[in-house]
Amino acid sequence: MSSNLSHLTTEQINMNTLEIDTLDSLSIIRLMNEEDAKVAAAVEKALPQIAKAIDLTVAQLKRNGRLIYVGAGTSGRLGVLDASECPPTFGTPPDLVTFTIAGGEHAFLKAVEGAEDHPSLGKEDLVKIDLKPEDIVVAISASGRTPYCIGALQYANDVGAATVSISCNQSAEMSSYAQVAIEVEVGPEVLVGSTRLKAGTAQKMILNMISTASMIRLGKTYQNLMVDMQATNIKLQDRAIRMVVKATGVSSAEAEAVLKTCNFHVKTAIVVIKTGTTVKKAQELLSESEGFVRKAIMNHQQKIR
Repeated sequence: MSSNLSHLTTEQINMNTLEIDTLDSLSIIRLMNEEDAKVAAAVEKALPQIAKAIDLTVAQLKRNGRLIYVGAGTSGRLGVLDASECPPTFGTPPDLVTFTIAGGEHAFLKAVEGAEDHPSLGKEDLVKIDLKPEDIVVAISASGRTPYCIGALQYANDVGAATVSISCNQSAEMSSYAQVAIEVEVGPEVLVGSTRLKAGTAQKMILNMISTASMIRLGKTYQNLMVDMQATNIKLQDRAIRMVVKATGVSSAEAEAVLKTCNFHVKTAIVVIKTGTTVKKAQELLSESEGFVRKAIMNHQQKIR
């Protein structure tokens, strides 16, 4: 694995920001905003590969596998963040979308700089969580050559798991170890080599797409509502009521009353109201429809015709 990073786009000097240290606050952030505006266009070019990664993720999750993010530094922390948001947003089990980060979990708060330099540690961390062929490993690295990530991908390939790489350089070293290689070149950073900036933004956008689109494909939404959300506090219970109102057209009072009979399970409440069935029957319809609300309602309508 090459240690010469000078050829990487993420390590190049940004000619637009050479005088940034002479500017006032507004001028600095104008420059940053101009550079950030380039990120979405760069991600757009990689949409076909991102879609392939999503299809692969859905296939593995349907095999009862896990989505496992692997990374170091900022990239690893972004993986931790995306994984941690899935249970409250989509009602997933805590280990369905999970992560390994170079240096261990405490590296989320405090950098463990040398940990990313050892491919063996990437393998060891996947061994610790018992990687299986049904899983999918998504390795995240702005440079695309992080040894920790490459070691993880090599081991995942040996196990027979699905593999995806996300990098911010073209022809990234990491890409050759992944079944699906996502390369998003966002150009030189505002501060040379500070990949927590544009590269980090691009990676966050891609992770949002992978997790969100995968969960939509798995029936975790109805229309554009997060109907598998866990209503674990007052704010989320209020959101659950508003979702049921939007999905069914009933009053807030009726939505709340039905939700209480369903233990605030939004999917069940929507099916109860839309089909006029009992809670038990709504649960059966959802089970038969693999959790898809729209399909559960349509199946009930077909049965009563």
